Amino acid sequence: MGSAKHEKSFVDFDKPYEGNVVGLKGIFYFGIGLLVLIVITFALMWAFKGVLEEDAKERKSSTNPMAMSDKEKLPPEPRVQAAPGFGVESEKGRVNLELKAPQAEYRELHKQWEEAWKHGRKDEKTGTIVSMSIDQAKEKFLQQNVKAKSGADAEKTLTDSRMVVSDSSAGRMATLKRR
Repeated sequence: MGSAKHEKSFVDFDKPYEGNVVGLKGIFYFGIGLLVLIVITFALMWAFKGVLEEDAKERKSSTNPMAMSDKEKLPPEPRVQAAPGFGVESEKGRVNLELKAPQAEYRELHKQWEEAWKHGRKDEKTGTIVSMSIDQAKEKFLQQNVKAKSGADAEKTLTDSRMVVSDSSAGRMATLKRR
């Protein structure tokens, strides 16, 4: 047992540091394997794209019962002024405001409101009055001879209407009187 033989290793015991040994063979195998996997994945994705495009062509040719109309494809109201389909519904039909000033919507609605306030509205199908002008409504109300409620029930309604919920009741009861 005279001399101490060391087993073959990458460690050089005569040096005060350990050498950096890079196994290039493993790196090359990993790189080649990665390249092969990338090529296979690319080929599979290309084939999958072809299958999906064929399926899309078949579906376009058939009539789809769930297909949305152009009006259904639009986002819900309110829409941005420049967006397709921006407009206002009126009694005369839809007023298109796509390329008008942003105030055009307000102006159109205000015109409709003024007309309703001045002349009222009737349902064209039934002839029933839906709304009437304020002056006509006042006259009709005054012709009815409406009597004000009085008595204990009216007093209770009055006091209940003046009560508000307080913090001390933890939001459960109306305990404070409005002044």
